[in-house]
Amino acid sequence: MADPTLRELQKAIEAAFLERDRRRGLGGTFLWFVEEVGELARALKKGDPENLREEFGDVLAWLTTLASLSGVDLAAAAGPYLAGCPTCGRTPCACPMRGEIPT
Repeated sequence: MADPTLRELQKAIEAAFLERDRRRGLGGTFLWFVEEVGELARALKKGDPENLREEFGDVLAWLTTLASLSGVDLAAAAGPYLAGCPTCGRTPCACPMRGEIPT
């Protein structure tokens, strides 16, 4: 499927994995998500495009499962970002950077 919507992705992930993930539970599923984020961190460091695509996909799939287990519609959760920054309302964001490393 080319360019699925978030809602389509969430439905597809639910169809494939939700029952298994329910048995694992929210805590266990979250641990898998964190592991995938760690793999993404390593892929970002290496910079290999194929590995990056794979790890971004894995993180997105596990995030989607966590949303489903928590009763969150990802499309609705992403909605506030479509109009720009949900805090300042601007595009690009004009908020002060959080966690910026002083130079």
